[in-house]
Amino acid sequence: MKKFLFAYSIAVGALVSCVPAKKLADLEEQHQELKLHAQELEAELADCDKAQNKLQETLEAEKSAFTALKQEKMHLKDELKGKTKALSELQDSYDALESNSAANLEANSKRNRELLQELEEKRKRLNAEQQRLSVLEQKLSERSGRIDELEQLIGAKDAKLNALKTSLSKALTNFEGKGLSVEQKNGKVYVLMENKLLFASGSWTVGQQGIQAVNQLAEVLSKNNDINVLIEGHTDNVPYSGNGVLKDNWDLSTKRATAIVHLLQRNKKIKPNRLTAAGRGEFAPVASNTSPEGRAKNRRIEVILAPNWDELNSLLSIEN
Repeated sequence: MKKFLFAYSIAVGALVSCVPAKKLADLEEQHQELKLHAQELEAELADCDKAQNKLQETLEAEKSAFTALKQEKMHLKDELKGKTKALSELQDSYDALESNSAANLEANSKRNRELLQELEEKRKRLNAEQQRLSVLEQKLSERSGRIDELEQLIGAKDAKLNALKTSLSKALTNFEGKGLSVEQKNGKVYVLMENKLLFASGSWTVGQQGIQAVNQLAEVLSKNNDINVLIEGHTDNVPYSGNGVLKDNWDLSTKRATAIVHLLQRNKKIKPNRLTAAGRGEFAPVASNTSPEGRAKNRRIEVILAPNWDELNSLLSIEN
């Protein structure tokens, strides 16, 4: 698909002045389909975020349920102990009554038998509840094991991200203060590169300094093969005024994201199926577009690095 995009961009640029209107319309329709595909990929990324949030909610709910069941078990044990004591006292009372007069004994004996029957029924209910609690404890033990496994997996992913951020910060330290920053949030690592480091105004050709930065990034990514890479292109709100194959800021942001993907692919150790390019146009600003400084911050490439959650999703499927 990426090779098709690249070929498509070159063909349109070369023939835009001489291709019939119908052919140009067909090419534009193909370009729109590619943009829709990018939006679908963004939706899949959002689903991954939801899955991570669902996992956290599941962990908290299972912990609360386990605590509540432990308290219920203790309560039932105390109740059984109290009933056993009452039964013992009743048995003592019954023995004492046997020594009373025959008349009193007959009356009290009936009452005692009723009480004994009532206590026996309660004992049976308590035994049944004890068996139910045993089953629940077994299930909770199994769930607790899966929760521990999930927590270990999440911890390992977090440690992996921390190490990745540290590696990226060291590898890209020469570009700090030149429009590049690395930060970690929401379970992902973000590498932000302002356009002044990468592109000339209105261009999607990466400059020499930008190529160096992307090459350094690629070197780190090549050593982290379980990380998915999303490259997002962003613009300010100034309408695109260039001529040729591009129509608007959507097109420009997509071309710039794709240009970064092509540079990363020069490193053969990075698997293409880990890479995704997306254009966001002007619709995800990080600063106000009312000032030159704010617009400069909005013109950027965001490289979003996220761990592969396939193993985690598999555990969640078992849990559900």
